Amino acid sequence: MSAYHAIELKSTQKIEFIDITAQVREMLRDGKCNSGILLVFTPHTTAAVTINENADPDVPHDIGEFLKRLAPRHDYFRHGEGNSPAHIMSSLVGASEALVVNNGEPILGSWQGIYFCEFDGPRQRRVFLKFVGG
Repeated sequence: MSAYHAIELKSTQKIEFIDITAQVREMLRDGKCNSGILLVFTPHTTAAVTINENADPDVPHDIGEFLKRLAPRHDYFRHGEGNSPAHIMSSLVGASEALVVNNGEPILGSWQGIYFCEFDGPRQRRVFLKFVGG
């Protein structure tokens, strides 16, 4: 079976980590996706997808703060929109994650969640899910 789904999101902050784990689980359940691989992908050049701790909200906050320091605004950036740091953060984190799915559930660690990472919000965004398997 092969299933495809899009998640529509609206970020509310410049930098924001939105937990999409519940929507991913729902797609797998509704699509009757049993065992295989799930690709989670965002087509935005100033956003990303990551897997990290979702038990403590300070973890995504800390990641965002670190990325802001890693890619601060500079006068030497030439990109006309003024959002070069967001493009850099997106490249550092990455646009996709691949998850192993078994018995209809993504295999995640006890504390892990799936996050959409906004680096140039607020904006309307999309995340695409593609399941391949049985």
